[in-house]
Amino acid sequence: EVQLVESGGGLVQPGESLRLSCAASGFVFSSYAMSWVRQAPGKGLEWVATISSKGGSTSYADAVKGRFTISRDNAEKTLYLQMRSLKPEDTAVYYCEKKLDSTANRYSSYSHRGQGTQVTVSS
Repeated sequence: EVQLVESGGGLVQPGESLRLSCAASGFVFSSYAMSWVRQAPGKGLEWVATISSKGGSTSYADAVKGRFTISRDNAEKTLYLQMRSLKPEDTAVYYCEKKLDSTANRYSSYSHRGQGTQVTVSS
């Protein structure tokens, strides 16, 4: 059974940093690309970033480019999202997704999504 468990969310002030983690199990983690998506209050899901299966390629939404970094540790079967210079508009529930392929193509389909972790950016 595929399981994706996010952690690391919390309440931070604007300008601060936070690192999210996603622990994966139930599949060959190193064979699949992974993504982070988020959902702000009252809004739909928004793609944030994707990383290829081996970690060599990444892609980012314009809203987070230069501030967020997606990475993975295939030995530990864990996906990360390092978030810096956080803004109030980054407030959302953040989800990790298992993609169906191995590339960093943001448009490829996903097969599973975790339960999410809340990130709140407020002074």
